[in-house]
Amino acid sequence: QVQLAESGGGLVQPGGSRTLSCLASGFPLGRYSVAWFRQAPGKEREGVSCSRSMDSSTHYADSVKGRFTISRDNAKNTVYLQMKTLKPEDTAIYYCALELLGRCGWAFTDYEYWGQGTPVTVSS
Repeated sequence: QVQLAESGGGLVQPGGSRTLSCLASGFPLGRYSVAWFRQAPGKEREGVSCSRSMDSSTHYADSVKGRFTISRDNAKNTVYLQMKTLKPEDTAIYYCALELLGRCGWAFTDYEYWGQGTPVTVSS
């Protein structure tokens, strides 16, 4: 069975850094695109970053460009989201998601499998 499990969330001070992990099981991670989404209370789920398998490219939402970095360790079947210079508006539950076609879409409906999320709170 395809499973995704996020970890690494928690409380972070504004301006701080945090790295999230998404452990994949049931499939070879390198064949598929994997994205990070986030959802804050009362807000729509938004795409944050995506690692596209078809061309090995990475993509970022404008709100996180220059601050967040997505990376893969295919040997560990894990995707990471390195976050720096965190802002209070980054507070959300962060999800990883799998796209079977190897693309990177920005709509959550493009993704077939989801983890349960890990919360990130940016506050002093």
